[in-house]
Amino acid sequence: MWSPTEEEKYGVVICSFRGTVPQGLVLELGETVQILEKCEGWYRGVSIKKPCVKGIFPANYIHLKKAIVSNRGQYETVVPLEDSVVTEVTATLQEWAVLWKQLYVKHKVDLFYKLRHVMNELIDLRRQLLSGHLTQDQVREVKRHLTVRLDWGNEHLGLDLVPRKDFEVVDSDQISVSDLYKMHLSSRHSVQQSTSQVDTIRQRHGEACRMPVPHHFFLSLKSFTYNTIGEDTDVFFSLYDVREGKQISERFMVRLNKNGGPRNPEKIDRMCALFTDLSSKDMKRDLYIVAHVIRIGRMLLNDSKKGPPHLHYRRPYGCAVLSIMDVLQSISEIKEEKDFVLKVYTCNNENEWCQIHENIIRKSSTKYTAPSSNYGLIISLQLLRGDMEQIRRENPMIFNRGVSVTRKLGFPDVIMPGDIRNDLYLTLEKGDFERGGKSVQKNIEVTMYVLYADGEILKDCISLGSGEPSRSAYHSFVLYHNNSPRWGEIIKLPIPIDRFRGSHLRFEFRHCSTKDKGEKKLFGFAFTPLMRDDGTTLSDDIHELYVYKCDENSTFNNHALYLGLPCCKEDYNGCPNIPSSLIFQRSTKETFSVSTQLSSTKLTQNVDLLALLKWKAYPDRVMDILGRLRHVSGEEIVKFLQDILDTLFVVLDDNTEKYGLLVFQSLVFIINLLRDSKYFHFRPVMDTYIQKHFAGALAYKELIRCLKWYMDRSAELVRQDHIQEAMRALEYLFKFIVQSRILYSRATCGMEEEQFRSSIQELFQSIRFVLSLDSRSSETLIFTQAALLNSFPAIFDELLQMFTVQEVAEFVRGTLGSMPSTVHIGQSMDVVKLQSIARTVDSRLFSFSESRRILLPVVLHHIHLHLRQQKELLICSGILSSIFSIIKTSSLEGDVVEEVEMMVESLLDVLLQTLLTIMSKSQSQEAVRGQRCPQCTAEITGEYVSCLLSLLRQMSDTHFQHLLDNFQSKDELKEFLLKIFCVFRNLMKMSVFPRDWMVMRLLTSNIIVTTVQYLSSALHKNFTDTDFDFKVWNSYFSLAVLFINQPSLQLENATPPKRKKILDKYGDMRVMMAYELFSMWQNLGEHKIHFIPGMIGPFLGVTLVPQPEVRNIMIPIFHDMMDWEQRKNGNFKQVEAELIDKLDSLVSEGKGDENYRELFSLLLLEKIEQETWRETGISFVTSVTRLMERLLDYRDCMKGDETENKKIGCTVNLMNFYKSEINKEEMYIRYIHKLCDMHLQAENYTEAAFTLLLYCELLQWEDRPLREFLHYPSQSEWQRKEGLCRKIIHYFNKGKSWEFGIPLCRELAIQYESLYDYQSLSWIRKMEATYYDNIMEQQRLEPEFFRVGFYGRKFPFFLRNKEYVCRGHDYERLEAFQQRMLSEFPQAIAMQHPNHPDDSILQCDAQYLQIYAVTPIPDNIDVLQMDRVPDRIKSFYRVNNIRKFRYDRPFHKGPKDKENEFKSLWIERTTLTLTHSLPGISRWFEVERRELVEVSPLENAIQVVENKNQELRTLISQYQHKQMHGNINLLSMCLNGVIDAAVNGGIARYQEAFFDKDYITKHPGDAEKITQLKELMQEQVHVLGVGLAVHEKFVHPEMRPLHKKLIDQFQMMRSSLYHELPGLDKLSPACSGSSTPRSNVLVSHGPMSPESIKLVHRHSPLNMLGSVRHSSSSLSSHTSSETGNLVILTDSSVGETAEDMYHMQASPSTSSLSSTHSAPSQMINSAPSSARGSPSLPDKYRHSREMMMLLPAHRDRPSSAMYPAAIMENGQPPNFQRALIQQMIGPCKPCSDPNLSVAEKAVPAAPSSWSLDSGSREALPFLSAHAGSILAPPVPPRSLPHGHYSLHFDAFHHQLSDAPPALPARTLRKSPLHPIPASPTSPQSGLDGSNSTLSGSASSGVSSLSESNFGHSSEPPPRTDTMDSVPSQAWNTDEDLETPYLPVRYSLSEPDVLESLKSQPCRSHSAPSGVIPQDTMDPPALPPKPYHSRLPNMENEEGMIIEDDDKHRPLHRKVSQPVSAGKEEQARVAWEHGISEQ
Repeated sequence: MWSPTEEEKYGVVICSFRGTVPQGLVLELGETVQILEKCEGWYRGVSIKKPCVKGIFPANYIHLKKAIVSNRGQYETVVPLEDSVVTEVTATLQEWAVLWKQLYVKHKVDLFYKLRHVMNELIDLRRQLLSGHLTQDQVREVKRHLTVRLDWGNEHLGLDLVPRKDFEVVDSDQISVSDLYKMHLSSRHSVQQSTSQVDTIRQRHGEACRMPVPHHFFLSLKSFTYNTIGEDTDVFFSLYDVREGKQISERFMVRLNKNGGPRNPEKIDRMCALFTDLSSKDMKRDLYIVAHVIRIGRMLLNDSKKGPPHLHYRRPYGCAVLSIMDVLQSISEIKEEKDFVLKVYTCNNENEWCQIHENIIRKSSTKYTAPSSNYGLIISLQLLRGDMEQIRRENPMIFNRGVSVTRKLGFPDVIMPGDIRNDLYLTLEKGDFERGGKSVQKNIEVTMYVLYADGEILKDCISLGSGEPSRSAYHSFVLYHNNSPRWGEIIKLPIPIDRFRGSHLRFEFRHCSTKDKGEKKLFGFAFTPLMRDDGTTLSDDIHELYVYKCDENSTFNNHALYLGLPCCKEDYNGCPNIPSSLIFQRSTKETFSVSTQLSSTKLTQNVDLLALLKWKAYPDRVMDILGRLRHVSGEEIVKFLQDILDTLFVVLDDNTEKYGLLVFQSLVFIINLLRDSKYFHFRPVMDTYIQKHFAGALAYKELIRCLKWYMDRSAELVRQDHIQEAMRALEYLFKFIVQSRILYSRATCGMEEEQFRSSIQELFQSIRFVLSLDSRSSETLIFTQAALLNSFPAIFDELLQMFTVQEVAEFVRGTLGSMPSTVHIGQSMDVVKLQSIARTVDSRLFSFSESRRILLPVVLHHIHLHLRQQKELLICSGILSSIFSIIKTSSLEGDVVEEVEMMVESLLDVLLQTLLTIMSKSQSQEAVRGQRCPQCTAEITGEYVSCLLSLLRQMSDTHFQHLLDNFQSKDELKEFLLKIFCVFRNLMKMSVFPRDWMVMRLLTSNIIVTTVQYLSSALHKNFTDTDFDFKVWNSYFSLAVLFINQPSLQLENATPPKRKKILDKYGDMRVMMAYELFSMWQNLGEHKIHFIPGMIGPFLGVTLVPQPEVRNIMIPIFHDMMDWEQRKNGNFKQVEAELIDKLDSLVSEGKGDENYRELFSLLLLEKIEQETWRETGISFVTSVTRLMERLLDYRDCMKGDETENKKIGCTVNLMNFYKSEINKEEMYIRYIHKLCDMHLQAENYTEAAFTLLLYCELLQWEDRPLREFLHYPSQSEWQRKEGLCRKIIHYFNKGKSWEFGIPLCRELAIQYESLYDYQSLSWIRKMEATYYDNIMEQQRLEPEFFRVGFYGRKFPFFLRNKEYVCRGHDYERLEAFQQRMLSEFPQAIAMQHPNHPDDSILQCDAQYLQIYAVTPIPDNIDVLQMDRVPDRIKSFYRVNNIRKFRYDRPFHKGPKDKENEFKSLWIERTTLTLTHSLPGISRWFEVERRELVEVSPLENAIQVVENKNQELRTLISQYQHKQMHGNINLLSMCLNGVIDAAVNGGIARYQEAFFDKDYITKHPGDAEKITQLKELMQEQVHVLGVGLAVHEKFVHPEMRPLHKKLIDQFQMMRSSLYHELPGLDKLSPACSGSSTPRSNVLVSHGPMSPESIKLVHRHSPLNMLGSVRHSSSSLSSHTSSETGNLVILTDSSVGETAEDMYHMQASPSTSSLSSTHSAPSQMINSAPSSARGSPSLPDKYRHSREMMMLLPAHRDRPSSAMYPAAIMENGQPPNFQRALIQQMIGPCKPCSDPNLSVAEKAVPAAPSSWSLDSGSREALPFLSAHAGSILAPPVPPRSLPHGHYSLHFDAFHHQLSDAPPALPARTLRKSPLHPIPASPTSPQSGLDGSNSTLSGSASSGVSSLSESNFGHSSEPPPRTDTMDSVPSQAWNTDEDLETPYLPVRYSLSEPDVLESLKSQPCRSHSAPSGVIPQDTMDPPALPPKPYHSRLPNMENEEGMIIEDDDKHRPLHRKVSQPVSAGKEEQARVAWEHGISEQ
């Protein structure tokens, strides 16, 4: 049976449970669980991680922990009963764990590893804390480490700052807001300090900031490795100050044996010392560690003869030094010891031994010798800080090693009470001794003893150094042969205090002989007593002692014999009558000096002090003695403090009248001395004295009298130093007074109580008197008042011992009240006064509620005055926060209503005013310019905000009620409400509290919402009906809106635990405020109209908060607004406009979501349903909802890493919506500019121009002024439109869309012309001209177009289930485009068929992309059909302004004829019409309409033949008009493709299919079409004939076999058509020459069987050159594997198998008959598109190949994936194919012009010319001159009347069998090219060749085919076969050159022509002027299309158009010409003869 648990409430999982039973709860090891019920070894409960899921788990898997259960029952909460720090660590680690993993994902590796380290540390510290084995100190330390790490991690992870007190998290409910603010501040500082170790130390010791921190050096001697002395040594370490030239510490002594180890084996690893009590000042001195090494052994180290071996002397050996300054940095950074090696230097001259350390430091290297090796003393150092107690506590290991404490000479900075010390330091300075008749100087040793008065030698009173025990005798070291030794050795004499008086020192001098016996001979002595007769100790000075002679036999048993003698000069002067006949004679020439220094807390060297302590001995000198006390040093006074005080009070009791004032002054002096930081620690000694030892029961009367007397005099005296000193000593004076009175009361049972009280009253009157004096005139008085105010708060505690709380409070109130108000006193006094008040508030007195009621009014009065005047704000805020802190604490225990009431009355208004002022200052720059820094301003703001919040938090209903009732008028109330609302608004606007102070921010919000609830009723009551006040209401609404939008309240962004915590404590405050806001809105009634449309934006912002409840409350307000506006205006246009405006900006800021859109629509439609204006309302809500859809899409695109395309599409969609649906012009224009910027970023310049054009079209050419908008300044409409036009023209230029820019140029020109602005007009006309040039000269690529379908609901709204046509980028082919689309939509699936998708795909939750290429259908057909329009111009119209696109899919209808598939081959043609034409404001537009038609086989055939004819016509025309230069490959391939296909069954198949009688009878309706097909076939034959004629002229000699083969095949083709087409019978049989038939050369478009096809790589050179458009749409024929044998260069290994063939997609222009043989029809080209270096090409030609790859393919195959393929015969190309390749590659060199951009370099202008700029500049004179004019047959018109095909093909017949004319062979060499300069006089050819006619005699039937040399020389120039003969300009990128192959022309007789021509420079594509011979008999064979020349022409008598002859100039020949064949000459003569006959 399950029963609720009583004890078992909380546990930790100790073994993972998989939940394998029914209702089992899955638990991981370490999870915590809350247990609800139990049953037979099982528990039921929840995991803390997932509190919603309940389940059961085994009881033995759980370790139970004690816990506190609150709110028992269904909703109980359980908190584990453990240290709060442990709980916090647990919760924090769980929170961090999630964020820590995210760091790894986000690549924040550094923080990831740091945090892992910190988390491990936390787990370890938590374990230590839970173990329970730590001492209290250790627990504190562990907690400190824990909190530092928690705060560090929280800060770095961006989590909230945790306010703490004593390491524990504070509860914000238990403390005042001011205290909470301070805790946040201190937590912030501790987080910042935890980063650096130095700061933490500073912080740790910062508590007792008045006490300087002592430093200590720990020194340990590791070894003396250099010890090769072979004798025992003593090493003395000490600290030495270089500047002062003296030791500052005792010596630390180490005794070593001859091996360098310690002489005492116990000392191993314990040779260490602690040099203590170094002050901060000492650390800045130039200190050194000095080590003196004294050896103990024979006199001379290296001379065994000197001195007997058994006698040992102390002899100087060497010295080592280490600069502390040098090592301080390195040892203060680490916390452990650091090793150093000290070299030991030996002294060169023993006489200078006492200075050796100085010499080493000064580096006087001549005076010492460096050691031979680097070894020496190895020591380790460590720097420690803190007092000795702390050092012992923190470093117990040091003291366990038996460290020797080595003190400073003299006292440290801080003398601690109880630090008893009695050390006399004696330095053996020097001696001067006589030689004593010896030839050499003595070796002198000094022995010293300490003797007591009775002559007994004192044991253990001499210490050579710490670290060794004291001894009874001292032996100095011996200096060899030195009568004036200088020792400089310091000895410490720790003599017991009781033995000090009467003791003396005796020094015995001996000569140490080095003879055999080696005895030490005594020859003299000296002595000195330690105390003088007057009781003072030996002074700290050098004492020169008398030396008395004696010998070994002298006895010192009776010390009285010599003690009577003078020891020194002063002594001698003191007693001159000394008998001279005594035993000891003074040696007048010998002296001995010692110096002493006393460090004693018991003995004094001061006579005055001694006199005071023994004052009774000098009764007549008491006044003098008391006066001299001021001159005694502080150290002496604090040493004898108790004795001095006792003496003073005894003196006072002795004679009050006489000594009272002097004793008072002495007491004041001593009390003030203790205020010095050096003696600050003696204050407890003073306190203890007063409490326990003070016995002056009568002293109080005199002290009060003196104090009052001083104060009363303060008004008169000029010098007030002594008065000020008395004021400073006030605290201790009162302590003495009160203690004295207590003692008196005890003694007399409370007598004279009244007198005492009245005397205190009088004293306070005097105090008030002093404070009330006007101090402005006297500066000294100010200091007196300041001193009094500073000391005043310290006396409260003393008074409370004698008086009640109320009495003391009254005293204090009177005193504080006596101070003049701020207006009268100076600023410095202000500060002092406020500090005094602050200390009053902090005193114990203020903590009693009785005293607070008395004191608060006066305190508040002063603060109020200061706040009114904005003075001393920082101190005032401190006082206020203390008051609030006390009141908060008191409010938890008792009632504070009255005090809060006082504070509300006095402070609330002035606090608001102060805050407004501070906030406005901090927002302006005053804070920076003023006295305080911005940080202080922020701090002050924080302080005052916390004070205001504290006050508001303490206020209850009654307080608010009183407050509101107390306002005299509504104006006052209004002002108050405006102020408080304004402050609250600023609180939320300005971030007063940093982002991570979440506790503080939430508490602030809670206080604000509570306050607003109290105030809103007053607002409603007072300002709604008649007194409606817009300003207050507006302020209220703004506040509410800001409140709900606060970032800290957006709980959706918080982690689940944090959200739960906030909701448990405060609830969702946004909902509370929303309810408040809604009810206030409803209360407004008819005044609502004032807030329309002003409040729409703010309210909309509130509804966008992602909190369902807030949305439900607030959205209906919009209906209300619409309703009110409808009532007032009859519509709600304002609401509509404002809503739409604000919605845009708010959604773009990231607010709102899909749920909001649905809720908005739902709630409003529901409300609107009942209204009369329902229809307009519903349409409005619908359009807003649709706008939201688009805005959300737009935002998602913008904020994601979306591609440009998506962003652009989204923006276009939104822009159009603004324009078309809701007609918001301003928003529309904004989005135009956003779109433009996106295009510019993506470098879509044409689209950017079209986009801006939308704005431009909205403007008129008027002078209407326009306001500033976006980045436009305020200007007139004309100026803005002009600026826009210029920018648009610039963008069209960058996008190479000059045709679009030209109309704008014209529009601008008209404007400039109308304004007579000729300068601008000239500029714009030039610009227009430049654009025409650019059109003709610059290369432009024709883009591909792709149709894309976006299917599925996962696509953004603007794409969903729509189809678009996209304009591809340059060079972008289908597979690249598809790849791009798939990368833009990574989730999308590419559909593999072109069929329209069904509903299942349209409605599925996925993304499907359907992509295929489409063909543009140009609108402007006229231009494209004009023959003489250059292809560059046509190219533009083919792919621009396109709105319709076509896609063809071949299919078979009915039975398929195996023999001839064309019979059943139908085409399904889809025509797509777009919403806008491309290019436009986007690279893609939506498809508006689809049309599907089926094309019958016959119609298909007609179109195919017609297209091919058009293509041939265009190509031939280009060669005729010199648009294609030299390289004839394109023409060769095209002709070959058509003729060869026709021979092999291309046209023949059509004949079979459609001219068949069966077909004609079955399809009687097709008769007309059949006739049309016949005509087209006839036309094709004719065009081919013309094409072959042109080919004949241009063909390369090596390609002659190909040409002959074409001629042969043409004959066959003609004859095959002869039978079918009766129109051909008129053709002359002359073409049927005897040339042998050859195999087909080039098959570029036949339907090829997959087996026989080798794939041509798309980028292979031939493919590039062999113009894709020409190859893809020809008539094709069945081709066998033997068909062709021309190799096409491909990548070496591409497409070896049939599967590799491109998947073909049939298209309008490709509708080749080959579809049945092609691979399955699919959209995607699968062939690789990379162009690798072809192995077929030698390296030397590879650059040419690369150039060819860059050539743009001619396009007529936009949707075709099939490329021309070629068939290889036996794997080897035949000769003429090599020639073709050679011709392609031969004359090309890579162009490199530094002025060209990469893009320009990459795009050659025409497939046959290698000049990048070819066709764009004027032809070079020398080339044109020699080239002459080409008169080639023009392209026949499209449809000629039947019967005009009577042209005789004699031209072909003539010379066919002859060898071709010799052309210079073009060999590629790497030799440099020598340019051939153009002559400036060379005119250009007058014949441009662009409109030449085949002229010949129809009657004669003879026309001469010849190449002519253009010149008058009868002798042809020599032939050159070298490359050098080709002009180098042929490769020049900037000039337009003819091809190096000289053109073959149909020629007139040259001289005649020359005569009749005028030579005129013109552009290569300018209007042509041709020579048209008229035939009066017959019409010309091929009438040209009408083409009107723009040049002025005149006709000659034969009807020829000739040009003016005047301008003809001689032409220079500069290019070598081929030798003309003789037959050509004859032919020319014949031709001329024919002409002359005419």
